[in-house]
Amino acid sequence: MIRIEHVTRKYGPIAAVSDVSLNIERGEIVGLLGHNGAGKTTLMKMLTGYLEPTAGKITVAGIDVVTDRNDVQRQIGYMPENAPLYPEMLVQEYLLMMAELRGVAAERRQKAVGIAAGRTGLGHHMLRPIGQLSKGYRQRVGLAQAIVHEPSLLVLDEPTNGLDPMQIESIRELVRKLGEESTIILSTHILQEVEAVCDRVVVLIDGELSADAPLQELLASNVLRLVVADGDDVKAGLGGVEGIAAVQRTEDGPPGTASWAITCAPGTTPTPAVLAAAQRHGWTVQAVAPEQRTLESVFRKLQRDHIARGKEVAA
Repeated sequence: MIRIEHVTRKYGPIAAVSDVSLNIERGEIVGLLGHNGAGKTTLMKMLTGYLEPTAGKITVAGIDVVTDRNDVQRQIGYMPENAPLYPEMLVQEYLLMMAELRGVAAERRQKAVGIAAGRTGLGHHMLRPIGQLSKGYRQRVGLAQAIVHEPSLLVLDEPTNGLDPMQIESIRELVRKLGEESTIILSTHILQEVEAVCDRVVVLIDGELSADAPLQELLASNVLRLVVADGDDVKAGLGGVEGIAAVQRTEDGPPGTASWAITCAPGTTPTPAVLAAAQRHGWTVQAVAPEQRTLESVFRKLQRDHIARGKEVAA
């Protein structure tokens, strides 16, 4: 549905987005992740036609965003980080206005607004001024205006920014439901947000594409963590064991123990062989289990790798 081909966007000499290429298929919920200033918002503004790429090409459903901007924007629902709401307007007035601006036919506007309000839980707030709503319900109004024309692509920029935990969970559930009918790109720097609702993760660091993979694949690990109360000879003792590619001492074990990271060969799970080796060498095993990766640990590693590549280039 979305094709982003070698896209770069510069502000003067600074590249906010640098040579990014990726494809997003219909029905995916994609988390666009990165630190503040990573280029997420710039990429989304190009995708939605608010900015033009300095180089490269973006198409939505085969339509070029630059040459046929209006046609593309008819298919997109966009909720910016700070949605442009009018506090003095009633919720219903605002959504009717947005439906008109988004090209919904006059005879369908009332129904379209009712559907959007129902999907976002605004049914009992339609005659209230927007300025009287809580932050969470104002976010819902922002979502409702983005879906009032039933777009095939929904682009959300920090949809839970500034919300309390209960409001965050409510918006997450709403995004999951919207994902049943639309392709969604959710931009955030909050890692838990991506883990909670996304199928796939795209990571930008300093404007460059650092990762693009299904969430479960990104979190998958081929490392076993072994913790023993004794056994400085673990590395030697595991040498030559089938299924083990590498063994490295780590510093994250409990006091009085030795912790080891065992890299497994592709397609292998050598836990029984590790336990057999421990028994042969008399190690007191306190724990052996697959490494539990988190999006935070993956993101930190991507950042370290990015910095290391930059130093290599500079050298």
